[in-house]
Amino acid sequence: MRRRHRDVSAVRDVSFTIAPGEMVGFLGANGAGKTTTLKMLCGLIYPSSGRVVIAGYQPQQRHPDFLRRITLVMGQKQQLLWDLPPMDSLRVNAAVYGISDRDANRRIAELSDLLELGEELTRPVRKLSLGQRMKAELLAALLHQPEVLFLDEPTLGLDVNAQAKVRQFLADYNRRTGATVLLTSHYMADITALCPRVLLIHQGHLFHDGPLDRLASRLAPERHVRLELDEPVVAEAFAGLGRLDSLHDREVNLRVKPQELTAVVAQLLDRFAVRDLEVNDPPIDQLIGDLFRQGRL
Repeated sequence: MRRRHRDVSAVRDVSFTIAPGEMVGFLGANGAGKTTTLKMLCGLIYPSSGRVVIAGYQPQQRHPDFLRRITLVMGQKQQLLWDLPPMDSLRVNAAVYGISDRDANRRIAELSDLLELGEELTRPVRKLSLGQRMKAELLAALLHQPEVLFLDEPTLGLDVNAQAKVRQFLADYNRRTGATVLLTSHYMADITALCPRVLLIHQGHLFHDGPLDRLASRLAPERHVRLELDEPVVAEAFAGLGRLDSLHDREVNLRVKPQELTAVVAQLLDRFAVRDLEVNDPPIDQLIGDLFRQGRL
C-alpha cells in the first residue's frame, strides 16, 4: 500500500489591515486557520505566497527590532519554566530584551499590580493555579512593552472570575499603552467585551471583516420578546404583533423587527394583562456558531 500525499492550503486569500491601537477579534471554528495566521503574522511560519507587514517589518525576516515590538500569547502553551518561580523567568526575559534592572523592577511592579499578582511570582510555576499561571504568562509576554499583541486563546481553561480579570487587564492595558491587539478566543464573552471589530475565517478563507454590532444586527434582524400573561390567550390575538414563535399556556414568545419594537410592546401592554415582559437579542455566540456552520454570510 502506497502513501498518498496531497497539498492543503491552511490559509488562502486572507487580507486585512489593522490600525494602531485597535482591538480586533479573530474568529473561526477549530481548524479554520486562526493559529496558522497568527504564526505567519509573528514570523513563526513563512507564507508560501502573499505579503505580510507588521509595524513596517516583514515578520518572516525575524528582525530584532520587529521582535521587540510584538508578543504572542498562546493559552495552550507556556513560556514560564515549570519548576522555577515566575520571577526567575521574568529576569531572563528582561536580560534577553536588554531591559535594565531598574526598568524591569518598575515594569514588573506595575504589571503585577494590574494583574493582582503578589507572592505568586516567588512560588514555583507548578504550584500556581491555572489562572495565576495565565496572568504570570501575560506579565512575561508584556515585560518588554510590545506595541502589537497576538493573543491566541488567552483565557483558555480559566474559570469565569479569572476570565473576567484577564479581560479587564487587557482592556486597561490597551487604554494605557495604545497597543494593537489581535485576539482569538472560543469564549464569545472575550470578544464582546474587548473587540468592536471582528474578522471571521472559515476553511482558510476570510469571509467577514467589520463591526461586531453590525454583524449581530445583520444576523439577527429581529428582537425576541417573551411575555408571561395572567390568563391564556389564543394565537390569533397576536396577529400583527410581530411573528409568533411559540405559545404555551400563559407564556408567549414573539419575534419583532427593531423598528417596530416600541409600538408592539405598547400594544401588548395595552391589550393583555401582562405579568412579565422581556426583550432580548439572540445570544451572539449562537449567531456566530450558526455562521461558522454555514461558512458564509
